[in-house]
Amino acid sequence: MNAPFPKQASASNDTAGRLPLAVLIAAPRGFCAGVDRAIEIVERALERYEPPVYVRHEIVHNRYVVDGLKKKGAIFVEELDEVPDGAPVVFSAHGVPKSVPANAEERGLEYFDATCPLVSKVHRQAERQIEAGRHILFIGHKGHPEVIGTFGQVPAEDITLVETIEDVAKLPFTQDEPLAYLTQTTLSVDDTAEILAALKQRYPGIVGPKAEDICYATSNRQAAVKAIAPSCDLVLVIGAPNSSNSLRLVEVAERCGATARLIQRASEIDPAWLEGVGTIGITAGASAPEKLVREVVDQLALWREVEEHTRVTAEEKMVFKLPRELAD
Repeated sequence: MNAPFPKQASASNDTAGRLPLAVLIAAPRGFCAGVDRAIEIVERALERYEPPVYVRHEIVHNRYVVDGLKKKGAIFVEELDEVPDGAPVVFSAHGVPKSVPANAEERGLEYFDATCPLVSKVHRQAERQIEAGRHILFIGHKGHPEVIGTFGQVPAEDITLVETIEDVAKLPFTQDEPLAYLTQTTLSVDDTAEILAALKQRYPGIVGPKAEDICYATSNRQAAVKAIAPSCDLVLVIGAPNSSNSLRLVEVAERCGATARLIQRASEIDPAWLEGVGTIGITAGASAPEKLVREVVDQLALWREVEEHTRVTAEEKMVFKLPRELAD
């Protein structure tokens, strides 16, 4: 493992404008394969049908991306009843309950499912566990679209949400009952490991997936932040406040001892944050495009002389296929 970057000497208030600012950029960062695929599905649907194309919920949790697709002719709605008859509709990357495509089919709507294939895998696992007669304990965050989508794959009485270790202690099931666990794909790796340990201790016979459900991109981005945060006075995480994986990156940085702030654009950076800061880290959630990373670096360079370094902890080559109807 590479040694951590040495911290740049902290800048005092009277030298903050002159002392170089070390900028450590985490890699991997930003778009994952599922986000790339979801955005391309909307763009190809726009090319095939011409605007407007409707999208149920934010295609991914990033205002810059959503606004860019709006300019191209996408119309974002909360529910299918806002989609006119005959209009094409795309479902977001987070997944949807079974009732949503069923409703689209009843209305004769042509739809494209942009659900991340790794989320779809969790949906299929949920179905298999119910078929095997097991009750599912699902680790995730209440109200998140991915959780809503997964719960919508199985009968409500057959799945229970677990958010914290404290929730594990409150579960009403006995050790003799057939149980399985699944997880949201964008959770904290460390927090989830602790919850799973508690579940397995209380229910030794609980069944889980062969491979963890937390996706490669979430794990990789958290590991990359762990590699830079101990060397940083401040870590900026580019992402949306409703982006689970971005919020987890903030938490990871803070646990490494750095001050961390979630921002959506460079314009949100307060120059006062740089007072006393010699080394700053930058990462981006899986829904944030690289353009926003460069925007942040350029903004910092207006205030301080920037010495930029990239720390690579993993190479990502994952690519997901498009729906057959939109493939070349």
